[in-house]
Amino acid sequence: MSYADTIFIQNCREILDQGVWDTDREVRPRWEDGAPAHTVKKFGIVNRYDLQKEFPILTIRRTYLKSAIDELLWIWQAKSNNVHELRARVWDAWADETGSIGKAYGYQLRQKHHYPEGDFDQVDRVLYDLKHNPASRRILTNLYNFADLSEMALYPCAYSMTFNVSGNTLNAILNQRSQDMLAANNWNVCQYAVLVHMFAQVSGLVPGELVHVIADAHIYDRHVPVVEEILRNTPQPAPTFRVDPAVTDFYAFTRDSFTLENYRYSDFTGHIPVAV
Repeated sequence: MSYADTIFIQNCREILDQGVWDTDREVRPRWEDGAPAHTVKKFGIVNRYDLQKEFPILTIRRTYLKSAIDELLWIWQAKSNNVHELRARVWDAWADETGSIGKAYGYQLRQKHHYPEGDFDQVDRVLYDLKHNPASRRILTNLYNFADLSEMALYPCAYSMTFNVSGNTLNAILNQRSQDMLAANNWNVCQYAVLVHMFAQVSGLVPGELVHVIADAHIYDRHVPVVEEILRNTPQPAPTFRVDPAVTDFYAFTRDSFTLENYRYSDFTGHIPVAV
């Protein structure tokens, strides 16, 4: 089976069987009908994915990789914070009348800072260091800018990436303060696995490990039956992930630069409500 299936099943079972419910307190998120969206959670999950062995996509439920890549490129390549520039509709609930999600995600990545080598935004600084300072232990990005939090529609969930080169291998740590396991877990894992592949390819490196650190890994109350249904599906082998080898410029990647071969998955036709 796909290793991503193994990890997801283990995480969800631990949350459902051993997790802590927040039904004894007031919570911020609400369902569309106004009811409080309570969760059961586990604190401090750490998952490791070896990108040389297989691409970490679920098969017990389909992950729409192209849509996930669209959002990834919107944040990391276009550095946008306006949903009108995003093909997927995942951010619509948080956008204002102009389409803006405030000073979040892409907005933070595109802010330039001065260094002795010149002025860089966060993405271009990573690209520069991977090529010129691969031994550095300071190659990271951070979206959690406290000065701008009050002007963000949603505080960043996946807020920090740390990159580390070992030999000719690029490894990375994704730090996430909060994770909706059903709606967003594998979506984010696939996105940041793709990002490691992108940075590695344009830097003359090979992708290694993606370590995913989740502070608050939770399942919403109305998601529990859906998760239980998905966990009963039969896992399949991981598909083969390919990146167009001709792309050598980070900003030249498109959604069509990435393909999956032999992706077999269990269909899910139910409705997944989203708490806002």
